[in-house]
This record gives sequence, structure tokens and C-alpha cells, in this order.
Amino acid sequence: MKRAEIIAPAGNLASLKAAIEAGADAVYLGFNDSTNARNFEGLNFTKTELEKSVKFVRDKKKQFFVAINTFPQADTYKQWYEAVDRAVGLGADAIILANLGILKYAADRHPNANLHLSTQASASNYESINFYKKNFGIRRVVLPRVLTVAEIKELIAHTDVEIEVFALGGLCINIEGRCYLSSFVTGASTNTEGACSPSRHVRFESSENGGMNISLGNALLNKLDATEKSPYPTCCKGRYIRPDGETAYAFEDPESLNVLPIVPQLIEAGVSAFKIEGRQRTKTYVRDMTSVLRQAIDSYYAAPSRYSVKDEWRNATVSTFEGTSETLGSYLRK
Repeated sequence: MKRAEIIAPAGNLASLKAAIEAGADAVYLGFNDSTNARNFEGLNFTKTELEKSVKFVRDKKKQFFVAINTFPQADTYKQWYEAVDRAVGLGADAIILANLGILKYAADRHPNANLHLSTQASASNYESINFYKKNFGIRRVVLPRVLTVAEIKELIAHTDVEIEVFALGGLCINIEGRCYLSSFVTGASTNTEGACSPSRHVRFESSENGGMNISLGNALLNKLDATEKSPYPTCCKGRYIRPDGETAYAFEDPESLNVLPIVPQLIEAGVSAFKIEGRQRTKTYVRDMTSVLRQAIDSYYAAPSRYSVKDEWRNATVSTFEGTSETLGSYLRK
């Protein structure tokens, strides 16, 4: 069985280089438009940046995947077709797709392309995964963050499609590709425009106590005092005022996924790749998370029975997390 890979985020050329140099086997990136699910201003790659990026990846003998994982509308689908053609033309090692129509186009137009199913498709059982393989020839699926390790192991036993799981970074508590919270508040759909809480709708305003008020559209998401760290401004991570006047997180406390304690269980379950969330994060975050995960996976393969999480790994990860809180998500229990 081949070793599990590390797939790192690349929101720009600096992060891409940081990921590769820190030990990523592949980076995943997007074009600077609405065809990818991290379509933020100033993020993703122009044509010139892509040319430099591809050369760097090839010089390092690594791989790059292109995410085209949002959902086109009736009058926009041609842009997604063109994005697929563009990714193939660049020589992408994989194209990460979610929409059925775009999958069909890619499979019909480019039968030799390596197609991966995005977590945005929310395929969480082997029947659906095998359906995507039979009809579109997908070779890998990125699982949504809703399954236990036991469920992943059972799933892998019933499919020969490679399985990729999220390992570090933000934890989406909703079923990916099915969340409309941001759409209700801003009118801009995450699933079509590619940005959860688009930055043009986010406002940061200083408060009288030296803190900060964070709003999305007309909705106040959080009131921070001067000592608090700001979570990513999404509806699901908002801290709202209760009827009694107190504030509380309605959906979840700001926390991040950290699978370092269960790396052995995931590898032994048959996982093919570990994915780091965070194309919108800094190159320092990308470098540090890739480096930690590289050390952890290499440590496991060097001596599986002696694997343990080192303090420096934990310190490096927790220091980057939202609210400095870590979680195993659904991997051990729901």
C-alpha cells in the first residue's frame, strides 16, 4: 500500500512555495473566479501566477490539483467548462469537481483526466462514491467532515476509489455544499459564488471598550473585547445575544480540526491522503501546518507502534487555530 499523501492549500504563489518546501506531496489551488469554493478578493491565481506556480511545482517534482468545485447556474455553466479545459491545458495532476453537469463534461471531453470528487459534493457513503466512479470515472473523493474513523474504514472496504480526509484547519459544522446560512444574510450564495461570508459583506468596527464589532451584512456576528481573538466571520461561528442579554455561540465555539492524535487510525483505516484546510490563510500557516503533518506522518511510517504526538507539533497547530481550541470533529464520535 502506498504511503498516505499530504495535500496542502495554496491561495497564492507564496503559500504554494511554502507548502511544497515544507513537505507537501501536492497543493490544491483555484482560479481567481467563482469556479472555486474559496473565491475571495486577492486570492487564487492569475494566468501569469499559474505559469510560475506550475514551473515551481514541476521543478520540485510535486503535484498540483485544481479545485473547480462550485455550482454553475443555467447562464454561467460555460465558464466552468472553460475552467476544466484550462486545468487540463495546464497539466493539472487532478481536477477537483462537485457539480454533476461539470463532472459529465469533464469525463466526456477529457476521458484521461484524473477527476477527484470535492467535499462540496457531500458524498458520504460508498454507494454514492461508486455511483460517481461508474458514471464519471472519479479516482478519489474528498470526504465531508461528518464520518467516524470506523465509518470511513467500512466505506473503504466497499470501494476502490481513493479516500482523502481533512486533517488540520477550519471545521465546517454543516454538510459541505449544502450550507445556505451566508446566502440568507448576504444574498451571495457560497455554493455558486464560492465565498462563505464574502469579504465585501464583512465589516469590522472598533468599539468603545477598545474591542471590535464584526458584522456580516446587517447581522452582528460578534462583539469582541480588546483581549479576544477574532474568529472567521461566518454565521455559524457567530456569538449572538440571547433573550437574557448574555452572549453565546449559537452553533459552535470557534475551534479547528486536529487529527494528529489519530493519524495511525486513519492510515490503518486505508485513507490515501490528508488534506489541510485553509487556502485563505497565510503562508506561515500553510508552512507550519504542512511541516507538522509531514513530521507526524513520517513518524508513523518510521515506527507505527511508537507513534505519539510531540509537544512541538501540538503547540504549532494550536497557536494557529480559531479560538486556540482543537477538536477531532466527528472522527471518534458524533
